[in-house]
Amino acid sequence: MTTKYPYHERLAFNLLCICLIGLIIYLGQDILLPLFFSVLLSSLLLPVVSFLERKRMMKSIAIFITVAAAVLIGLATIYFLANQAAHFFGDFKEIKQQLASLFSKIQRWLSSTLNIGIRTQNQYIAETTGQMKESSPQLVGSTFLSLTQVLTYLGLVPIYTFLLLYYKPLIGKFITSLFPNGSKSSVLKIVTECQVISRSYLSGLFFDFVIVFALNTLGFVILGIKYAVFLALVAALLNLVPYVGMLIANVFCMAITLITSGSSADVLWVAAILAIVQLIDNNILIPWVVGRKVRINAITTIVAVLVGGAMCGVPGMFLAIPGVAVLKVVFDNVESLKPWGLIMGHSKD
Repeated sequence: MTTKYPYHERLAFNLLCICLIGLIIYLGQDILLPLFFSVLLSSLLLPVVSFLERKRMMKSIAIFITVAAAVLIGLATIYFLANQAAHFFGDFKEIKQQLASLFSKIQRWLSSTLNIGIRTQNQYIAETTGQMKESSPQLVGSTFLSLTQVLTYLGLVPIYTFLLLYYKPLIGKFITSLFPNGSKSSVLKIVTECQVISRSYLSGLFFDFVIVFALNTLGFVILGIKYAVFLALVAALLNLVPYVGMLIANVFCMAITLITSGSSADVLWVAAILAIVQLIDNNILIPWVVGRKVRINAITTIVAVLVGGAMCGVPGMFLAIPGVAVLKVVFDNVESLKPWGLIMGHSKD
């Protein structure tokens, strides 16, 4: 005979479990985040591995070839990004001169409009610079940690992905054995839906990135904006972070355009191009390339991205959407958790 616990006890237990999971992720992020990225990548590469295996290729060789191809594509993307960034920073001396000229114009405007003397402005800037120098060792340390994280991901993610694909049957048996009493079919259904959602999200995100990058580049080149490819690439990369990323991309691209061009018309045109591409992306590309597999409402998306960023930084912001989508699948298929799935979805779900 099963005991039916009161609603308030079940609610308290659910909230406690959510908080405990969040605490585990926060404390163990250095170990868990590369593993989460590997789970996403393995779900994306699984159809390719299955195809090669159907062609009578040995399982370990099929997995190795697939993971190696994915690594090469990733390295090629990193090289292209680094090449564009090097081209941009190669002209940093010229950019610095243009920034100094623009800064002088801003100072004169503040002095004439707001009656803030240039000497007062310089004094405030000197104080702010001194405070930044005091915190610079911490900034260098955090940058070093970020570079270390990237190198760790580049080393661990391919290894984890290979092992997850190789031991997939064993992992499947482990998961189903955790839930006996005739619930095997339900567990397999949840696992399959999670794989489909992860695969749909990643593949859709890749095509969305390519199309947004192409549209941004086309618009910037037509306008004759300097560093068009670099700015289009940065905007497309930041667009991968829902809502928050595009706001940062707008500010960054408009600021660089103002510094390098000095024309307010060019800045407005850049903002218009980004706005048009964003409208196309939100209303056409995302529903088309990602589809209706990731059925999460806007407020859940924003909160998930902010919480993921607060807990784990940029990697957490990227993992937030697929993570919440997987949680919604679990919630929708467990009777006691269905209210949580309901609040995360759209009203017509």
